[in-house]
Amino acid sequence: MDTQSLILSLGDATHAGRTFNVMPVTGDDPVLQIVVSGAEETPVYLTITDTQILCLVYLFEQNEIRPSALADLHESMLRISVPMPLSALGKVDNHYVVYGALSPTSSLTEVMQELVTLADNAIDLLQTFEDFLE
Repeated sequence: MDTQSLILSLGDATHAGRTFNVMPVTGDDPVLQIVVSGAEETPVYLTITDTQILCLVYLFEQNEIRPSALADLHESMLRISVPMPLSALGKVDNHYVVYGALSPTSSLTEVMQELVTLADNAIDLLQTFEDFLE
């Protein structure tokens, strides 16, 4: 699956009653910003390489965490990461993220499932972690 065909396919698609607003992000690498209906506050950023389709949502920046809560936040992230379906937690530069990866041969249905699940998981995580933030 390539970026252009994904834009065209997702623009008219629905999955579990959800729709997708797809916008290319300008930059060196082809990245899409995808807003899943019902989860507008957690856009998913998607890029496709030869080896994977990577989807991620930016949760918050490191400077938004109460310094005294950093160790507890990390412990909580480690505990939550295993039972969270189709998603993992990480850090990109100073941004905490939730992400998922798929095979580049994944079907459109599998990509849509990942997008919906990731966007919903991001909302749940933001609520879970709000006590750690300033």
